[in-house]
Amino acid sequence: MTIPRILIIAGSDSGGGAGIQADIKTVTMLGGHAMTAITAITAQNTQGVQGIHLIPTEMVLQQIDSVVSDIGVDAVKIGMIGSAETALAVAERLETINAPLVLDPVMVSTSGGALADAAAIEAMHALMDWAFLTTPNLPELEALGGEAALTARGEILLIKGGHRDGPTIVDRLVGLEGEIARWEDERIDSEDTHGTGCTLASAIATGLGEGLDLPEAIARARLFVRAAIGAAPGLGLGHGPLGHQAVDVNALGRVR
Repeated sequence: MTIPRILIIAGSDSGGGAGIQADIKTVTMLGGHAMTAITAITAQNTQGVQGIHLIPTEMVLQQIDSVVSDIGVDAVKIGMIGSAETALAVAERLETINAPLVLDPVMVSTSGGALADAAAIEAMHALMDWAFLTTPNLPELEALGGEAALTARGEILLIKGGHRDGPTIVDRLVGLEGEIARWEDERIDSEDTHGTGCTLASAIATGLGEGLDLPEAIARARLFVRAAIGAAPGLGLGHGPLGHQAVDVNALGRVR
């Protein structure tokens, strides 16, 4: 049996709900091997972000080089990048990694804490040039320039519709030729949504790493996220973590 090797480049969430912690849980539950290059350490819980300590760019690159040179990579997921310097350096390093990249352009946490400054957001375009898929929510899409501008650059986007009001959530896969696919589901009435974006992107990357095509990887990832919201353990006083460990992955579709 070949296990998909997923490299996660992202920040750490001390509360365990989002970031590297959510990524590792997701990849593990879906049968992959999670490797990490941590870009930042946050003091964070279900109510907000109290502090951020960025990891030096050279150390981020060292982590990447270490796992790539020994273990190898079948897919990459990038979340919180931390700084413009790190974003540009990681983008350059991606030239040496032949694996699909899923970019979750993390700018603000579910609880409202800012996780990227203006320079880092601008530098994210360099990472998008290497991304197989970018997964912005609606505020992130606007900050990055909008659907028309991004698809004109050749970007493939999974535009997440959770920030739009209404009882139905619509996620759209779009590219240069317009809409490729869409998924519609009833909104789940829950405050326990901390880490949904991280979880979705990591689940997609795991699917791509094991050989699923993009729509199939997205479809399974969405099912995983919805099941994890439904299984949330109800921890914390704010936006609680998902219940990754309680998901029956065998009910989601093809899992190696």
